[in-house]
Parts: sequence; structure tokens; C-alpha cells
Amino acid sequence: MYVCMYVCVCVCMKEKAGCCLPIATAVGAVGQWFVVTQVSTEFPVCCAPAPRMFMAAATIRLGPLLLFVLWTTVTVVLPGSGEGGWQLSGLGTAVAVPEERCTVERQAHLTYSEFMQHYAFVKPVILQGLTDNSRFRALCSRENLLASFGDNVVRLSTANTYSYRKVDLPFQEYVEQLLHPQDPTSLGNDTLYFFGDNNFTEWAPLFQHYSPPPFRLLGTTPAYSFGIAGAGSGVPFHWHGPGFSEVIYGRKRWFLYPPEKTPEFHPNKTTLAWLQEIYPSLAPSARPLECTIQAGEVLYFPDRWWHATLNLDTSVFISTFLG
Repeated sequence: MYVCMYVCVCVCMKEKAGCCLPIATAVGAVGQWFVVTQVSTEFPVCCAPAPRMFMAAATIRLGPLLLFVLWTTVTVVLPGSGEGGWQLSGLGTAVAVPEERCTVERQAHLTYSEFMQHYAFVKPVILQGLTDNSRFRALCSRENLLASFGDNVVRLSTANTYSYRKVDLPFQEYVEQLLHPQDPTSLGNDTLYFFGDNNFTEWAPLFQHYSPPPFRLLGTTPAYSFGIAGAGSGVPFHWHGPGFSEVIYGRKRWFLYPPEKTPEFHPNKTTLAWLQEIYPSLAPSARPLECTIQAGEVLYFPDRWWHATLNLDTSVFISTFLG
């Protein structure tokens, strides 16, 4: 537990998630600069010193008292706050792909009955507000994971549709040497990706702190699959049973097709290559459902739905497969 006394200065737009939007909506400040001072016992999304340029803009509105608050704010946090030490993609890079649309529904506080009736066997949905994984998120910071699991040997898979090749190496070596932005020219079988193949005994001290979505399908058993991947990486189109995927740090863009609609793709080309080469030529009727999943959101995908993923930042994520 920790206390974070902070000033949150942000410009909020309606499509942006985070700590600022609910407050901005309440005070009628959506689309405007505003300042929030708060003491929190949970990890906030916006817990950072106010940049000087923001302070100047805010001072015009709120005067000298605000400057005093800004300069005297003290932030005390555990490792894992903010972006957890994981690298964001830089603007202007090949992996900084803007999201043009979101065609997957977002639902906050969905009931089990609503989930079963409208989504479980019908279509994907993005779930919000069902669980609190603040503790798990803190443990997934770069510093904490390296301290706890740096010497553990992890199994990497190639980032192609069938993931043929496996490579074992220490987790610290993967994070420090292989966790870099995707080369747009690389093929899937040249890209090593940490996802799945987790040793559940070794990773149990971490997994025990994760709270999965509370929804289950009759006759299925949940199984976790934990992953960390660099910006621009991802897995091309494939399908399997139903499941949930939560982003802990970073952002992950998803592309989904129903079982009866096989996507056009090359199984050994990366999702980034598909997005650059094939996606622009797709007719509107041939485009997939798509959306970018933000940290703290959970995507549910039904059984046998085709899906491909693209990590827009260095991303930490965990899936709950319903086998």
C-alpha cells in the first residue's frame, strides 16, 4: 500500500480512458485543460509531475495558488507506477500506427446475464471495471519482474501463425536484448515472442495476484498465458477457443473476424506487415472488427474467432483461455 499525493494536469477528450475523463466529465471540462489534486491508495493512471508547459496554461485559469500546489506536490510510489519502466513507442516510428476506428463494443460493469446473452457465443466485447488488478500491475513493472524472475528460463515462440520454433533463454536476457521495436521487414519466424509456455510453478507467485474476469463458460477451465512483447510485434491471424486478454502495460491493437470469414493474410508475415500491405486495400465490407485495448481493459473473444494482434508499445499482457 502507498500514498500518492499528486496533481493531474491533462486535456481530456471523450474517447480517451484514464483517471482524468470521469473527473473532467463531472466538472464539464472535457476538451479543456484542468487540474485535479488527489490522495490515492490505489495506483492512479495519471500520477506524474505537471510539465512546465501545462503549468503555465493552468496558471492562467487558476492563479498563484495553483502554482504553490504544483510546486509543493510530493509523489511517493512503489516501483511499477506510471508505465512501469516499459518503453513506449516513439511518435513517428513505423510502429506508431494511429487507430482509425474502433468497431468492438466497450461495456462497463457488464452483468453475467448480459455477457451470456449478447457476447459469449456471438461477438467480441471490451470489458471495463470488472476487476481491480492494481497490485498485479505493480508487480509487473520492469524492475519488479527482473528482480523476481530475471534468472528464470523462459520459452519464446516465433511470432507467426503456427509458432513452430521455440527458444529457451533467461528472462533477463529476453528483456534486455530482444525486447525491442519490431523491424517491419522481419518475417514472423524471425521474431521471438514471449507469450504462453509459462512455467506455472515458477510464475505462481505472480499469477496468484491476478484477478481474472469473473465470467465463465459451462464446461471450460481457465488457464493463464502471460506475455511481454516489444512495440510493433504481434501474432498474425489464427484462431482457438474462447478467452479473455487483459493489457497490464502498453496498448494492444486487435483485428478480429468471425469463424465463417477467413481473413486474407500470409501466415509468416507479421501483423505490422499485414497492416501496411493488405489492410489499406481492404473494402469496407472486408475489414475486420478492430480496436486498441488500453491498459486495464479486457477483450473477450468467442470460440474460433480469427484474430491478430499488434503491440503499439512495449506491452505486458495476460490472457485467460477457456479450454
